[in-house]
Amino acid sequence: MKNWFQKNNSGIRLSFVFALIAIQLGAKLPLIGSAVLAILFGIIWSNTIGVNEKDRAGLKFVGKKFLQYSIILMGFGMSFSAVTKTGAESLWITLVTITVSFATALLVGKWLGLSGNLRILVGFGTAICGGSAIAAAAPIVEADENEIAISISTIFLFNIVAVFLFPFLGNWMGMSDAMFGLWAGTAINDTSSVVAAGYSFSNEAGDIATIVKLTRALMIVPGCLIMAAIRMYQNKRSEKKVSFAKIFPWFILWFLLASVSSTIGIFPAAWIPFTKTISKWLMAMALFGIGSQVSIRSFANAGIKPIATGMIAWFMVAVSSLIMQNLLY
Repeated sequence: MKNWFQKNNSGIRLSFVFALIAIQLGAKLPLIGSAVLAILFGIIWSNTIGVNEKDRAGLKFVGKKFLQYSIILMGFGMSFSAVTKTGAESLWITLVTITVSFATALLVGKWLGLSGNLRILVGFGTAICGGSAIAAAAPIVEADENEIAISISTIFLFNIVAVFLFPFLGNWMGMSDAMFGLWAGTAINDTSSVVAAGYSFSNEAGDIATIVKLTRALMIVPGCLIMAAIRMYQNKRSEKKVSFAKIFPWFILWFLLASVSSTIGIFPAAWIPFTKTISKWLMAMALFGIGSQVSIRSFANAGIKPIATGMIAWFMVAVSSLIMQNLLY
């Protein structure tokens, strides 16, 4: 425990300081909000001052774990019936956008001359949940470190663009909170960017976007299993196995349990405002940590082909989500 604290303490403290600034400034600039400011501060810090080795481990931990903890705490403030209803209503749109995204990345990537692994990783990351999906799929397709780095950089680029672009487009198109939440949850890649964009639009849109995104993130399990089955079929001598425990996003289960405990009265209602406050702080810290991992130079090193593939796949996801909303509602 002592070694863990020494390793992560500096980065955690740095993220806390910038979360404090983002929350205070976000209260004065509600149209931007603390979530967007936190991730922006992280990007600026990383690409100007730079992240030193002393802070790096803590910021990485904050970016991954604090994001999950904040989402779990959100569950205490959400009705389980509303969570399941929103998740079920968004399922068809989720399935269609995942299919469109993956198919587009495979076809466009092939046309542009990308390797098979890069096409799969960019498509899978765009379709489901960004870096987490790429990390889960990489060992299945036996991708090398360069392919993983390029695909993650590509996904990160459009995550950051989405945080600023989607709220603007949502307001420009006159979207309701429910429409925007569904759109953001199905069309933005990474959970952190979905949350940042959703809550910068409104609290209701943020809640809906988060639920829809968690429903979408669950697709990582069948997606990886299908991918492994195809891989085994292509190479029947392969003994590579997929670990369900490793690919399953367990924090979603804890989010659901938190919602259930609050709905049936196990968790005291008087404590919910406290959990919302802590969740907001953890989210701001996590988003600063995630922003600090974004390297503008890595986008240039990735080259135009994977970025073009990711951009077209992302555009098709956003458009297909809007089309499905208009058809179903």
